[in-house]
This record gives sequence, C-alpha cells and structure tokens, in this order.
Amino acid sequence: MASEKRMSLRRSLIPLALALFATRCADGPHPTAVQQPTAPAPHFLRWAGGAAPQFSSIGALSGGVGDRARLAAPAGGVSLDRYTASFWAVRGEPRSLQINYLSSTGDTSSPFLRLTTTDPAYVPGLGDLAPGDSVLITVTIDPENIKVSLEPTGLLFGEPGQLEISYGGADGDLNGDGVLDDADSYIEGRLLGLWYRESTDGSWERIPAVQLLSDKSFTSALPHFCEYAVSW
Repeated sequence: MASEKRMSLRRSLIPLALALFATRCADGPHPTAVQQPTAPAPHFLRWAGGAAPQFSSIGALSGGVGDRARLAAPAGGVSLDRYTASFWAVRGEPRSLQINYLSSTGDTSSPFLRLTTTDPAYVPGLGDLAPGDSVLITVTIDPENIKVSLEPTGLLFGEPGQLEISYGGADGDLNGDGVLDDADSYIEGRLLGLWYRESTDGSWERIPAVQLLSDKSFTSALPHFCEYAVSW
C-alpha cells in the first residue's frame, strides 16, 4: 500500500515537472543569443566508502523478465569495467531496466536506478520510429559520483520516459566536512536535486523532479536523453 501511494504521488507531480523540463531541454541556446558565463559545476554526491561500487541489473518486459530485454554486460550484473547495461526499447510497448546497488559484502542490494519507456519516437541519425520499431538504450554509471548517462544521446520520446534514481549509496556526509550533522540534513532536504547537461562541454542545470526522502530518491519525466546527476 505504501508503495502504491508513493507511485501515485510521483505520477501526480510528474506532468508539471515535464512541462517545465521539456521546454528547457528541447530548445537549447539560441545561436544568436549572448553567451552567458559558464555556471559553476554542482556538488556531485560521491559513492560511499571511496571504493568502486558494484551493481546488479534486471531487464524487464511489461513488468517481467523478457526475451528482448537483455544486459550489455555478462550475466550476473553490470560490467565493472564499463558500468553499463542496455535494453531494447520498443515504440508502443513498456520496457524498463532496473539497476540495484550492492552492499560492500555483495549479499544485500537496494534500488539505484529504474528507467521505463513506452514511446521512443525519434533516434538521432536514424529518424522517426514506427510502432513496433526498437532502439537499444544504454545506461552508463559513473564509478565515482552518483551520475549516469543515457544513450543514444538526443533520443526523443512521444510519451516521456521515466527515470527514478536513488542516492542511498552515497556517503551521508553530503558537504564533505567529515561530520554527519544538521548541515547534511539541510542539504538533503533543501538543496539536493536532479541535474542534467546536454553534452560534456555543456553546463549543468537543475531539472524538476519529485524527491522522496523516505526512499532517498528522485523521479523525473524525460522528454529526451542526456546526462543526469544527483547534486546540490
């Protein structure tokens, strides 16, 4: 029941978030606009312990494991060399990928990322997708920060995809001063957010997202793909 209430809350807030995000994400800077100084990079959350994290992943088809949803990494989880996993998104059919964060001992796991799509509409370099056409989607995880890139970059959706990302695997010392205190709680409750950038030479910007403190997660509707991070 609690899970259903959380999903209902996310779904009720996502349309507003999308309306704001789509305008910012799709238009980009005007070629004749005066270029503003590059904004400073946000404070990225780092994985706890300073060690390379480990993950397992599940490809899902209409809520279950499917033949066309497969990992780009060897069986057993995401490749620790590249931190990538992939699945086939099909226009007109639900597809998803869930990636779980493993404990340091490897015997427990918790959700890190869930990406769901139903309507990939346009692939850069290929054009429009017809109903039933598919595109291979790849998620690449940053091994140092809670940051991911979604490819193919610039993939557009008719009905937006949905990204849910958890920061539960981060060090609780959010400001990096070596102490867990009220300052970290303030950052989490007031400053922390989901950020994106269009390209590696672009600037990071915060996007509308629904935060659930109980899950330590953010959920956002995605009109297209780029790079995303939990930051403040």
